[in-house]
Amino acid sequence: MAPVRFQDAIMTGMARDGGLLLPEHIPSVTDRLAAWRDLSYEDLAFEVMRLFADDLPEADLRDLINRSYATFRHPDVTPIRCVDGIHVLELFHGPTLAFKDVALQFLGNCFEYVLERRHCQLNVLAATSGDTGSAAISGLRGRRNIRIFVMHPHGRVSPIQERQMTSVLDDNVFNLAVEGTFDDCQRIMKTLFADLDFKDGYELGTVNSINWARVLAQIVYYFFGAFRVMRLTGASRVQIAVPTGNFGDIFAGYVAHRMGLPVSRLVLATNENDILARFFTTGDYSQGPVRATISPSMDIQVASNFERYLYYRVEQDPARLSALMKSFAVSGRLGLPPEGSRMDDTIVAGTANTVHTLETIREFHARHGYLLDPHTAVGVQVAREFHRPGEPMICLATAHPAKFGQAIIDATGQDLAHHPVLDALANLPTRCTLLPADDTAVREFMQQHIPR
Repeated sequence: MAPVRFQDAIMTGMARDGGLLLPEHIPSVTDRLAAWRDLSYEDLAFEVMRLFADDLPEADLRDLINRSYATFRHPDVTPIRCVDGIHVLELFHGPTLAFKDVALQFLGNCFEYVLERRHCQLNVLAATSGDTGSAAISGLRGRRNIRIFVMHPHGRVSPIQERQMTSVLDDNVFNLAVEGTFDDCQRIMKTLFADLDFKDGYELGTVNSINWARVLAQIVYYFFGAFRVMRLTGASRVQIAVPTGNFGDIFAGYVAHRMGLPVSRLVLATNENDILARFFTTGDYSQGPVRATISPSMDIQVASNFERYLYYRVEQDPARLSALMKSFAVSGRLGLPPEGSRMDDTIVAGTANTVHTLETIREFHARHGYLLDPHTAVGVQVAREFHRPGEPMICLATAHPAKFGQAIIDATGQDLAHHPVLDALANLPTRCTLLPADDTAVREFMQQHIPR
């Protein structure tokens, strides 16, 4: 397909041929690292993003960034906490207490910016395994010229995650509980985007990590966290552990590495839904049944952004990538030969099951008085397996523990995980529509609620 500009990439989400968008090239920034080391989060975001958002006037890009991160509760936006030798990069200080806010506050402002200038509207369709939905709603609620339809797997997100979404009653927000898994929600979304007549006729856009702007915004905190830890420790490079299910978060780190971030390796951490860990340890990328766990945002068996990573693994050959993805769609399995002795010299992987996750939460609280949410605990547990002397280990903390109160109770025996933002949701009215896991049902609902 023909190249598109950054603003068009924001608005279209997926490519028109059903693939995912990537920059034509990834710039090297090794000659800029020293100049970037001491920048504020906002200034660093500007330096990173302007390399890719080349059709946004610089003054406008700065304004979008500053407005996006003014909503965060910590002056560093994503601060570092050192706990038991692990440098925890706290990504949960945004409006909905999850790492998705880092990207979705920015994306919401970008949508409004483009729509105002193009005098058009956008109907956003999103699939969430937990945190994307509430963060997207927070970024888009009440905005002019935008409606948002969020699908979540019925009964498979935490009660707090569900309430964060369904207690938002703005006229432009529609919550859809789908009778299936997150993979079903993601399949429905991709099916509707592949219907170009529907996509164009109803002006569809997406906030999921298939939208390149999501990945771009997440690249920033890899640089920010690494710079902060290298300053604290005097190290020349770091390792970074990433709890992930859909591969979007760790793919942002992979891009940062290709740009020249001094990270020796990325540590991919999964729960029992271990399709990604199996690929990076054995080469087996085969779909299995989704298992419900205490870290529900990672209860995924088909990782959307893995397709972007594969593009680089097949030497940027789109025809070969397309053949791999078509084969996977039919068989539920794909394989690649290893690179040397491992599947990838940049990414290593491991898993933490529910027992290990609860033990890690319990231990960190008992020994250090620090609460981990279950997703971050997966990351910490796997990070410990790969920690090596002389290289600081950063672990991304993806959500505030109060979003998973029952897991904290199960781990510690105490009701410790609270936050006033979440406690305030307890008695609010909610609105949600239950639908079957069927693209026709979702299509018809959207048609009924989008004026023509």
